[in-house]
Amino acid sequence: MRRFYSEFARRWSRGSRSRSRPRGVGGSRPAWAACVGCLVWPWAAVGVSPAGPPVEAGARVVATERLMGVPWTITAHAPTERAGRDAIAAAFAELGRLERILSDYDPESELCRLSAAAPTTTPRPVGPDLWRVLSRAVTIRDASGGAFDPTVGPLTTLWRQARRSGRLPLESRLAAARAAVGPGMLVLEAETRSVTLGRPGMRLDLGGIGMGYAADRALEVLEHHGVAAAMIDASGDVLVSGPPPGAAGWRIAVAPLRPAAGSDAGGEVVLAHAAVTTSGDAFQGVEIDGRRYSHIVDPRTGLGVAGPAAVTVIARDCTTADAAATAASVLGPDAAAAFLRGMGDCAARFVWREGEAVRTAVVGPWPTQNPQTRR
Repeated sequence: MRRFYSEFARRWSRGSRSRSRPRGVGGSRPAWAACVGCLVWPWAAVGVSPAGPPVEAGARVVATERLMGVPWTITAHAPTERAGRDAIAAAFAELGRLERILSDYDPESELCRLSAAAPTTTPRPVGPDLWRVLSRAVTIRDASGGAFDPTVGPLTTLWRQARRSGRLPLESRLAAARAAVGPGMLVLEAETRSVTLGRPGMRLDLGGIGMGYAADRALEVLEHHGVAAAMIDASGDVLVSGPPPGAAGWRIAVAPLRPAAGSDAGGEVVLAHAAVTTSGDAFQGVEIDGRRYSHIVDPRTGLGVAGPAAVTVIARDCTTADAAATAASVLGPDAAAAFLRGMGDCAARFVWREGEAVRTAVVGPWPTQNPQTRR
């Protein structure tokens, strides 16, 4: 079995790593590319005893490209520099291909063309990647009780306007947008791999899942090219495979509640064959009428999640980590506990402010020895 951090390996001593999965929202980032706040950044582990046989020494290759509206950095340990560069180029090509399918900013993308067809009088066939993302999104929508919903597009559009103007949306506009959101707006038919869209004005939004799916697919490309130790950092969504040479894993710093406050419950985790992503208001929040809101929209209300708060999720793949962090951010630590346990191999840490105090709570086997409230 591929290993997480050692505590994860002890608790999940059976079963292999599953993959199923691309994401985004807000600001200058495409709506499908940034729904989870950029609250983590990675370093290769230093001074950590290996978790298993070390990766053979070779070339460490790092490259960055801007895709899906954000910088992507891929670090690969390969037998030679040429092999590493070829593998990374193939991974970036895969990300570019998926952007043309999943972008909700490109009117020619498969996702946008599907949304533009709403309502569909007959089921509309979709390609394999869009089908996988929509299927996974619907599964997580149902598991989260609607806290995550791929039909949230009308509400995210309205909330972006509110963030720019600094004013809450009019209730009449919120009501109209909410009427185009919900389970009845999207029906999947597995036998024909087709989609029915239920209402004019609805819009699919893969923020919070699309980027995670893309990261998972890109890592598969790296592995196909013989790269056993790699890290993909999608501006905050971090996915790693095997550990760097001689290390137990990749050391990933988790940002505190506020970027400038080093004491606000930051920290780091050491991971291998895992994904970590953080969702919150630290980098993409807005204050309206004296209250801080996240860029992440609660599909049930149409408003941004109230802050200041953040949740970091660790999972075996980036699609799950991405979507689970978004749903958990909407649900909050109490309501999210059952949802996250139902997701399987997930752990989460919540950080929020109550008055002047910063509170934390964890769900699942969070890889740390620091005492925290468990849910």
